[in-house]
Amino acid sequence: MTDSEANRFSARARRYARVGTDVGGVAARIAGARFFGIDLDRAKNAAQLAAALGGLKGPIMKVAQLLSTIPDALPQEYVAELARLQSEAPPMGWAFVKRRMMAELGADWQSKFAEFEHKPAAAASLGQVHKARAHDGTQLACKLQYPDMQSAVEADLKQLKLLFALHRRMEPAIDTSEINKEIGERIREELDYLREAKHVALYREMLSGTDLIHVPRVWPELSTARLLTLDWLEGNKLLTYKEASLEHRNRIARAMFTAWWFPFSRFGVIHGDPHLGNYSVFEENGEPGGINLLDYGCIRIFPPRFVGGVVDLYHGLRDGDDAKVVHAYETWGFKGLSRELIDILNIWARFIYGPLLDDRVRSIADGVKPGEYGRREAFRVHQALKEKGPVRVPREFVFMDRAAIGLGGVFLHLHAELNFHQLFNEAIENFSVAQVASKQAAILTQVGLVPPG
Repeated sequence: MTDSEANRFSARARRYARVGTDVGGVAARIAGARFFGIDLDRAKNAAQLAAALGGLKGPIMKVAQLLSTIPDALPQEYVAELARLQSEAPPMGWAFVKRRMMAELGADWQSKFAEFEHKPAAAASLGQVHKARAHDGTQLACKLQYPDMQSAVEADLKQLKLLFALHRRMEPAIDTSEINKEIGERIREELDYLREAKHVALYREMLSGTDLIHVPRVWPELSTARLLTLDWLEGNKLLTYKEASLEHRNRIARAMFTAWWFPFSRFGVIHGDPHLGNYSVFEENGEPGGINLLDYGCIRIFPPRFVGGVVDLYHGLRDGDDAKVVHAYETWGFKGLSRELIDILNIWARFIYGPLLDDRVRSIADGVKPGEYGRREAFRVHQALKEKGPVRVPREFVFMDRAAIGLGGVFLHLHAELNFHQLFNEAIENFSVAQVASKQAAILTQVGLVPPG
């Protein structure tokens, strides 16, 4: 390791040791202000919080992105400041990469590749990707986890608990206890690349019947718990096609819809992080053919009953069947719902389901910018829950909501115009909870994953 690398990673460790004290200081100021009846300057406190967290380079950015999609999970000022933090860790230098690769594949690791590029192709929050070539000529993507990420994740999750503690002191409308548990469990899963390899195998099986989506193969002999080697999928960034023809933009959007809704409606599985960087567009004969799915860390497997609740809520809203709507919320895990709270939840539900209920070709949200998708509805929910709440958000709702907002944002970036009603009804055709349970159990067993409890 070079001196600069050693300094960088030791500095990261010192930041993690210090950050708890810094965030605690912000918490103390907020608590003191409330005790003495002093009005809080939320924007100022949010900036101080961001400064306290600014040295972190782990999953805190994933947390910030997630929280920005859940109405009132944290004050908007806090989410906005967190979103400004740098999301990419500084890449490991070549000397350090060699040490990490040796630890994963042994001293002769370089002989296992025909070629391995020194410079990373991408650097993210938990690891970096190097392009390589197998001895048979196949282009590879090698995702290598940064060192000490497990302790970094635990440090970030401690800060998340402090953030939620701050929120509870600011008249919360939403009980965030289940959100905290869900985020922790999912992010810890992202550290296990052997599990992610199973997720890749899962998606290869689930999407084997469509030519709109390419899923890479796993190279198990070149993978470990902290190194994941996949086929390198050639493609262009999704936003490259913002000015393409409507036909081409719609084909990409249809591929995105298929990649998300079909695994969910048939197997109870979603990709919980529809971030633009997790996809690329492959071309056929000079035109966009579909999408490459590039990342499989944030995958959520739901109990079949939860999928049934999603479909029931659609039918309840479509038919004006209040009993079915209430049953759907209860199936998801919402408890003690009054008529007023149900009406408030329906504000959000009608926003998410609106395009699916509207049998026409349309955009996902007319006149809305990608970064503003859902913000107005989230504000309405927040204001209403301040009077009628709090409501505890079930943990299974968290990534469902995050993924739906992220997917809507992609459609807005593309200015896609589709009949979402028709696409959704194709996805849930002949739906039954029993069928999802049977298919899910079979496919999870096939790839070595355990069904959700």
